[in-house]
Amino acid sequence: MATNLKNLSSYNPNDIPNASGMRIGIVVSEWNEQITHALLEGASDCLKKHGVSDENIMVEYVPGSFELTLGAQYLLDYTLPELDAVICLGCVIQGETRHFDFICDAVANDIHRLGIDYATPVIFGVLTTNNQEQALERAGGRHGNKGVEAALTAIKMAALRNKLEAQFEKDKENIFGKL
Repeated sequence: MATNLKNLSSYNPNDIPNASGMRIGIVVSEWNEQITHALLEGASDCLKKHGVSDENIMVEYVPGSFELTLGAQYLLDYTLPELDAVICLGCVIQGETRHFDFICDAVANDIHRLGIDYATPVIFGVLTTNNQEQALERAGGRHGNKGVEAALTAIKMAALRNKLEAQFEKDKENIFGKL
């Protein structure tokens, strides 16, 4: 999505499912802490605004964006009751070497793979910017807060999964209960 065409924090609250009862994990990179803390604040506030209680938001920190996926996997493996979604928050700023490309590619692919492997929404809330100014603009600045967008995505995807899972169980009972 082209950020210059949209403020990440602008949305219609009526379009967001009620998230009360949802359990959401958030994994936050400690690297670029000023940015990632602002993303966490945006995500947490948004989750609470839509009904997720404080005790149902699990926040864990990892050293950098590269470690977000393993942190997310740990949350998925070792949190009971199970989480409805995991949000990965980080910030990778372009430097003079290709390190940026390798980190961004690995993190994006691994977050995607985790969601597929666990059949649980694992949300990519990682800023990949050319400079610090662009990151700040997307962490509460003029382009809103990508953490809010990540939280909304987590709520919507968890609600979709929960709805389809409940419908599947109901259909299964109706079909096999009649045999």
